[in-house]
Amino acid sequence: MDPTIVFITTLVCLFGSAMVGLLLFEFVPPHHRSEETRNVIRLIANIFVVMTSLVMGLMINTAKNRFDGINRDLHAYATNLILLDRSLVDIGPETMVVRERLRAYVARAAVQGSFTSSDPLLVSDVTSEQLLTAVGAALRSISLSDDQRVAMRTDAQQQYRKILELRWALIEQADGSIPLLLLVMVICWLVLIFGSFGYGAPRNATVILSLLLAAAMIAAALDLILDLDAPFTGSISISSAPLQRALAEIQR
Repeated sequence: MDPTIVFITTLVCLFGSAMVGLLLFEFVPPHHRSEETRNVIRLIANIFVVMTSLVMGLMINTAKNRFDGINRDLHAYATNLILLDRSLVDIGPETMVVRERLRAYVARAAVQGSFTSSDPLLVSDVTSEQLLTAVGAALRSISLSDDQRVAMRTDAQQQYRKILELRWALIEQADGSIPLLLLVMVICWLVLIFGSFGYGAPRNATVILSLLLAAAMIAAALDLILDLDAPFTGSISISSAPLQRALAEIQR
């Protein structure tokens, strides 16, 4: 879901609903414009206000937790890359080929600035996967003579497996998790609420401007939620700085 499209769609739907309610009021029969009728409409709107507030609160909490969790995973991923390189250095010169392959993979995975949906870290990219697989193959193939360095290689292999797990975890979390049906349902509730706001409201510039600003703020809130839910893209995105720092450490 493109947050920009959602923002524009929500803004048009909410403000349009308010204007329909504002204009429709003059054309309905008199008994539909009575104070009792408008009170009932307000009571019904209040139900949807409460429901929408609860659901949007849960959406914000879910998106924020997802953003924080993926950010932690990315930092852990970069840290494990550095630790694996340090372990290879400790093992000895036999790991030179392994380090070169690891450096080649990190150079491909580390991006400048913000992530995009096609970054090698976030998609099952054949080349980057081959580079990372080559690291594991080279690590298994090195010959070591003493038990101490064999134990160190075992530790390095465990770090390598952790890197694989984190990479696939990041790939699986690259897409948003908020269901489209839930988003549509929330927008429909908001349309009903704004329609009730416009029904019977005074027809002047102050009311119209207030309804427009309110619709824009609600649309911006949904845009923010979707940005947090897809942390590798959008205006609020996770920085690639941890991977760039990992590459700088590995290249030293």
